[in-house]
Amino acid sequence: MGRVPARGAAGWRTIACVVTADRLRAHLMTAGLAGVVGTTREESLRSYRLFAARDPRVLIGLDPVGAWGEREVLALMADRCGVTADPGRRSGPEIIDPERTLTALDACAGRLAEAARRRVPVLLGTGHPHRLLGFYAVLADALSAAGCEILTPAQGRCVDITTRFGLRTATLDYVRGVGLVRGATAQRSGGEPGAHTHSPLPVRAALAAAADAGGPLPGLVIGDHGWICGAGQLGFESVGPADVNDPAPFVGQAEGAVSVVVPVDDGAQSDYYLPLTRYVLNQACLSQ
Repeated sequence: MGRVPARGAAGWRTIACVVTADRLRAHLMTAGLAGVVGTTREESLRSYRLFAARDPRVLIGLDPVGAWGEREVLALMADRCGVTADPGRRSGPEIIDPERTLTALDACAGRLAEAARRRVPVLLGTGHPHRLLGFYAVLADALSAAGCEILTPAQGRCVDITTRFGLRTATLDYVRGVGLVRGATAQRSGGEPGAHTHSPLPVRAALAAAADAGGPLPGLVIGDHGWICGAGQLGFESVGPADVNDPAPFVGQAEGAVSVVVPVDDGAQSDYYLPLTRYVLNQACLSQ
């Protein structure tokens, strides 16, 4: 099983400038990561309907135990993200409460600080490498420098993923310690940024490979979409961001399968997420 060796602090000290809660709140609103976001109400309500119908495209690896109807999902998202709870509002831009984002980032920082204190192995992965790869890569560098082993199991393994175009074979790869998948047409391993997917199959393959190799298994999984839900469903502590049109992580958190979910627009340009990384590492005392 491949692993990323521990690195020195030089690779991540450049992000050590302090980002206060006030500054981050302003950034969230200005960048459209919270407040009025790019996700539309129509997108959110469609996802809530599909989740209530147990559509696997929206469950993304979660097997909910509760009876989550569309209204129950909407009420949960209003509580966790700040979207309006009025089912009569059917259109327009969606809203994320920046205070809820900050609170979740603080909770996420606490999980990272504990992982660093215990020096547990960590697995990171994303289904949005175009947007979120840099966010996770800096976390991987900081955790590695703190003594955590960054795991890269099943690198190069093929995974058959169902898409809207039918069954497609993808390859599990790691870039800067962060798991992602590449389509069959990818020209070279190690290139960026990888393919977009919400599938839980990549993290399942990674965890199965780690178990088959006799470990180590991750003490913390950091990721989004299928990575956070797939790992949480299998009993691994998982944290990460989610947009308001992705209810599965929030349901997983409500049911105890997922540890921390950060409500944030996941479709912004990649550099907009760097202040969030800075804030989390400052709060976790990992940026010194």
